[in-house]
Amino acid sequence: QVQLVESGGGLVQAGGSLRLSCAASGRTFRSYAMGWFRQAPGKEREFVAAISWTGGNRYYADSVVGRFTISRDNAKNTLYLQMNSLKPEDTAVYYCAAGGRTGYRHDEYNYWGQGTQVTVSS
Repeated sequence: QVQLVESGGGLVQAGGSLRLSCAASGRTFRSYAMGWFRQAPGKEREFVAAISWTGGNRYYADSVVGRFTISRDNAKNTLYLQMNSLKPEDTAVYYCAAGGRTGYRHDEYNYWGQGTQVTVSS
C-alpha cells in the first residue's frame, strides 16, 4: 500500500509555470506506475500524464504535450509534474495516483492523493 500527498499547486498567470510534487510513503513506491490526473469543476477527471516504475516510459494527454513533463525520483519517493506555458484551461484540481501499470483511465489506478488546486488566470 502507498499513501500519496500532493503539493505545489497555486495561482499563476497564463504563460507561467508550476511544479507539482507527490510524496509517497512506504517502501514500494518504486514498484508502482504513477500518473497525474486533473478535474475541473463540472467535468470528469481526466488523464494528464503517466510514467512507468523505472521512469523509462512516459505518456501525455494531447492537451499537455510539449508543455508538461512528468518525472520521478525513486530514491526520494517523489513524483513530479513540471507545468510550463500554463493556460486558463489547465485550471483544475490535480491528483497523483499509483497503479500497476501506466494506464490512461482513472480506474486503472489503485491509490490516490487528496489533490492540489491549480488556478491559471488570464
